[in-house]
Amino acid sequence: MQIRLAVTKDSQFLDQNDPHIEKQELLNSIHLNRVYIIEENRQKIGWLRYNYFWDSIPFMTMLYFFEEYRGQGYGRQAVEFWESEMQEFDYKRVMTSTVSTEFAQHFYHKLGYVPIGGFTPLGEPYEIMLEKVFG
Repeated sequence: MQIRLAVTKDSQFLDQNDPHIEKQELLNSIHLNRVYIIEENRQKIGWLRYNYFWDSIPFMTMLYFFEEYRGQGYGRQAVEFWESEMQEFDYKRVMTSTVSTEFAQHFYHKLGYVPIGGFTPLGEPYEIMLEKVFG
């Protein structure tokens, strides 16, 4: 598995596969080095992107793998890579969230994330906020 920063030419792939972000915001995120492409044998298999909560805490907003690559350890490797990058930037904690109806909450718990609250968007399931504090 290889993880690399996304570049502008990746925007078409991401725009076609990630409906959760507007094209201009995606381009902004790429230019700010906040999007990683995950590849296996030079094939794009997923991506990770992040932003900042309160403009100061790295917040993973998307971790996605195509179905056939799930459950094989790629997610763990991608998150650990991102956490390592954030530690190199001298951050002491990171955050993410997941919908309570998704299995992802258990994945994050196994990686040391703890629930710190949540909210219920109108008409949506409960969103769990998770945090991991480094060492």
